[in-house]
Amino acid sequence: MAVRPIVRYPNPVLKARAEEVPPGPDADALVRDLLDTMEASPACVGLAAPQIGVGARAFCLDVSSHRKARSTHGLIVMLNPVIVARKGRAVMREGCMSLPDITANVARAEEIVVVGFDPEERPMMIEAEGFEARAFQHEIDHCHGALFLDRVSSLASDVFPRKRYAR
Repeated sequence: MAVRPIVRYPNPVLKARAEEVPPGPDADALVRDLLDTMEASPACVGLAAPQIGVGARAFCLDVSSHRKARSTHGLIVMLNPVIVARKGRAVMREGCMSLPDITANVARAEEIVVVGFDPEERPMMIEAEGFEARAFQHEIDHCHGALFLDRVSSLASDVFPRKRYAR
């Protein structure tokens, strides 16, 4: 159990496709570190393994306290996630702890269905919408080596300096 430093762009782990996570003691330790690091990070609603320097397809998220969340599943820890359905499209401002000084307008699906496994290797299927669906897509992008900047339409008109930081 440890709070790990957040890896910042341009660290290569953020742009590499992460490997699947087999269940076991290493996965358990990774999950504990993700949860400890997320809990220690103000305003963090999601954290993927590459953001703590581990090239593994795992993340945790919890949007339940975010003002933009209309619906939520609470704290989610998912290994080897795959988005199997998407619906709708909306543009919303996003930020990322690995790119802490900027935000950007990013188009993402409004509703998604995600499958994966919990840390005990039980299958999970989650239908998410709105802000929670956006958070899932953001974290799964990290597992694929993509950052939110890879999703903006225009680097010239859709990227902004961050105006305030969470405390």
